[in-house]
Amino acid sequence: MSKLQQIAIDGPAGAGKSTIARLLARQLGYLYVDTGAMYRAVTLKVLKQGLDPGDEKEIADMLTETEVDLIPATEGLRVILDGEDVSDAIRTPQVSQAVSQVARIPAVREKLTIWQRALGEKWPVVMDGRDIGTVVLPEAEHKFFLTASLEERARRRYLELKSKGYTQSFESLLEEMALRDKMDSGREIAPLKPAEDAQIIDTTGMTIEEVVNELLKRLGGNT
Repeated sequence: MSKLQQIAIDGPAGAGKSTIARLLARQLGYLYVDTGAMYRAVTLKVLKQGLDPGDEKEIADMLTETEVDLIPATEGLRVILDGEDVSDAIRTPQVSQAVSQVARIPAVREKLTIWQRALGEKWPVVMDGRDIGTVVLPEAEHKFFLTASLEERARRRYLELKSKGYTQSFESLLEEMALRDKMDSGREIAPLKPAEDAQIIDTTGMTIEEVVNELLKRLGGNT
């Protein structure tokens, strides 16, 4: 598959990666792959089974009997965990609080990276996550790293949770997001960082439409 068909979008929590990547993929007619949703699905199963999110052996064993699928739908990407649609269940505060710990586990990253690369080799993709340009699709022709101030990212997540009926204070979200930034950036395997050849875009104060248009402008006629 041509490298021109792989677009990698990385960035911290709340930077707008998923929304931007989904809309960009729709504009281009590419498959959208939300890798964060895959990690959340694994985390949801960990919590449902009552496992310790830091127990590497138990979670590695669990993965041998785990299947995560992403299915495009008119209302957005649906996340299927072991045959069950968990698209809404993976967005709870409980999953958000545990996902970084689960994502640090080498067996989890290795397994999901294999699944993600397979999608990138089969379809033209816009793939978002935290290590797409550095680990999953290092040969992608186009790499973007979206960021925003911590306060802006916490505000976005607060409004998202509020719209879905979840109650969590802005202050606790701010603290949680700062901790997640530290964990994601400091993990030994596939830490959160821009690829050397990534274009960095600060989305603070920008609307979704403005960010999508900026990416389309930078892509130009190269897709």
